[in-house]
Amino acid sequence: MRVCAGDGYRAERSYSIASAPEDPSLELSVDRLDDGEVSPYLVRDMAEGDVVQIRGPIGGWFVWEADDGGPLLLIAGGSGIVPLMAMLRHRTRRGSHVPVRLLASVRTPGDLFYAEELRRLAAAGDGFELFVTATRGVPAGWPGLVGRIDKDMLAGIAWPPPGNPLAFVCGPTSFVETQTGLLVAAGYPPGRVRAERFGPSGR
Repeated sequence: MRVCAGDGYRAERSYSIASAPEDPSLELSVDRLDDGEVSPYLVRDMAEGDVVQIRGPIGGWFVWEADDGGPLLLIAGGSGIVPLMAMLRHRTRRGSHVPVRLLASVRTPGDLFYAEELRRLAAAGDGFELFVTATRGVPAGWPGLVGRIDKDMLAGIAWPPPGNPLAFVCGPTSFVETQTGLLVAAGYPPGRVRAERFGPSGR
């Protein structure tokens, strides 16, 4: 996405699509960074009628269609959940019951994007399971997981490799490298592990 200021200043940023491909409108989810140049404008100041330039999509390999089947393992670090949400919404639109497990890593439970929608999807009983782990403090009575995703946590959630699951991992570069490494070490064929990363070394 490119935004242009009245004085001629231009800035470009990449954002993942959160809406399903069947949706008539395009939804982008923006994680506001208080010291950022673009995200505060998009979240706080942008108004109907403002013009932006969009190109893409980029990274078309990181897509899942209901016909691809499963079981499906989704692993998200922070705002890396955005393109995974597009997959879940596509699954719902298609009426698919492909088994899906989503493991989301967040700093605190309140940082989970789409929390209410995800809980509704998990309660639907159609084969979608939600797991959330918090890395920086949890409230009393927190029912989810605690700590960074490691070998043991992954072993308790990931589909067994003999079932030929397909895995998608999205998040900061270091997070993605760690999780894809753990999956391959656990027996997932590299060709069945797909990754999308963001950060200085991932652009």
